[in-house]
Amino acid sequence: MKQMFGRIIMLLGLAVLLLPAGALRAAEGGKTALAELHKAKQIGCADCHGTAKKIIVDDSEKGINQSCVGCHGDLEAVGAKAKGHINPHKSHLGQINCTTCHSGHSRSQAYCLKCHTYDMPIPGGAAAAVPLKLKKSARKTETADVVVIGAGASGMTAAITAHDAGAKVILLEKQPITGGNSMLAAGGMNAAETKFQKAKGIKDSVELMYQDTMKGGKNTNDPELVRILAQNSSGSVDWLTSIGADISDVGRMAGASVYRTHRPTGGTAVGAHIANVLRKNAADRKIDVRVNSKVVKIIEDKQGRVTGVVVEGKHSGSYTIKAKAVVLAAGGFSANPEKVAFYRPEFKGMTTSNQPGATGDGLELGNKAGAELKDMKEIQIHPTVAAGSRILITEAVRGNGAILINHEGKRFVNELTTRDKASEAILHQTGKSAYLIFDEAIRKSLKQIDGYFHLELVKEGATIKELAAALKMPAETLEASIETYNKAVDAKNDAEFKRPDLPRALRTAKFYAIEIKPGVHYTMGGLKINTDTQVIAKNGKPIAGFYAAGEVTGGVHGANRLGGNSISETITFGRIAGANAAKLAKPATK
Repeated sequence: MKQMFGRIIMLLGLAVLLLPAGALRAAEGGKTALAELHKAKQIGCADCHGTAKKIIVDDSEKGINQSCVGCHGDLEAVGAKAKGHINPHKSHLGQINCTTCHSGHSRSQAYCLKCHTYDMPIPGGAAAAVPLKLKKSARKTETADVVVIGAGASGMTAAITAHDAGAKVILLEKQPITGGNSMLAAGGMNAAETKFQKAKGIKDSVELMYQDTMKGGKNTNDPELVRILAQNSSGSVDWLTSIGADISDVGRMAGASVYRTHRPTGGTAVGAHIANVLRKNAADRKIDVRVNSKVVKIIEDKQGRVTGVVVEGKHSGSYTIKAKAVVLAAGGFSANPEKVAFYRPEFKGMTTSNQPGATGDGLELGNKAGAELKDMKEIQIHPTVAAGSRILITEAVRGNGAILINHEGKRFVNELTTRDKASEAILHQTGKSAYLIFDEAIRKSLKQIDGYFHLELVKEGATIKELAAALKMPAETLEASIETYNKAVDAKNDAEFKRPDLPRALRTAKFYAIEIKPGVHYTMGGLKINTDTQVIAKNGKPIAGFYAAGEVTGGVHGANRLGGNSISETITFGRIAGANAAKLAKPATK
């Protein structure tokens, strides 16, 4: 990463606040694991693990993390002491466990580095593994009413809904953190006929959202699922609001006929906010949420009914959970380059905007359980991933007025066309990339833009001419392109590219640019489901006891997903799956 980021020392390392300088240098040099460094201060196994006779570590490592916090303070406390341009203890990941990054007996690695490339040394970061003999937990077979696989927005929503309907729920997540791809969502949540639209005088309808979604998906979507998405979208906004979410701001994203993209006040990123709200609600309900817990098999009886799962825990090893219903919400496979290339060879080698857990494990689980797969070749590339990174530049920047300019200084596409068309247009430009151009007024209109400055992705100029120089493109051409666009805004008619929405001209200095190029963003295909979120078998019949929601399913988006429809899908279908799973597990008594 650029030198200006500086060297950022992560203060949460279990040795940083306790060890003398020599020990710390050894940690940074990578010769010693954190457990050994603790021993140098007479901190033994029992001090971290809570027992001297019998060390058993649960998969979520709750006891160890309580010990970490007891000595060093929580993320907020440690983050307040941090110095440097990037503070890894204050991020969109929320209140993650210390052990997400720090390990006592093997190499520590900052979770940030799974997506970013910061210069971020970490105590014990190159240490060799220290042999550790742990007693496996006694877990062999457990029972629950409902098991939910995957703790993104769909999974957490399903778990909360099932719990509130009276079911005993266990929520399993293979990654060390919850949130999935949902916590990376930036633009917002599409919904029609909401109270927030009405308050702003925005005229929208369920039918218009349905038509926009079908058109965006090239009419290959499952119409019944799209109806459910549109009809329940306002109710999903109300539900989120009722549990503490702020999605009162309304913007617009590509493919939408009107303003219907709901997001937090000021246009901040929607995903991290909703993920944190869902996490808090799951914690308040004391739902059994287990990270580092990978489901390796869905169990069926002789009649083909799903009756539970086999889990491979990080520390507990293999065990079984018997359940009356299973909800699969394990996400897509955009971060699995081999699987992406298998279905779409032309995308081979393309970067992705997804978190590292999006590898398609859930699809394999469902397929082995007899589920039919649908639309697997429908893979979406997002037009605006920051060049040289995995950082998605939200569509809301374009929705608030930014334009796309090629390396020659010319505008070349309707910025609010569908993602597939915008991506295709960018790939035909010099260098297969382009620049997202905006001004100070647009920057102030959307809070999350500040994050792109924080990550140093933005080039700027006090004038358009200065910006052109920074981008090494003809100033006269760029000035002419922006002037033509501004006149279109004034006339409320984009004669050149037919952009349907022209929110503001680009006239307020400073002027900014982010180089972008398309990246693999979303997989529209997955398990076939019906409107009750029941998973459909290859024989066309529902698989008893088996439900699915979110990106692991296919049919909702057809050939192309509209921005803002993913979060809407996760909440709406997650609620349906949770409610139906609970109803099956605990039928109402007369």
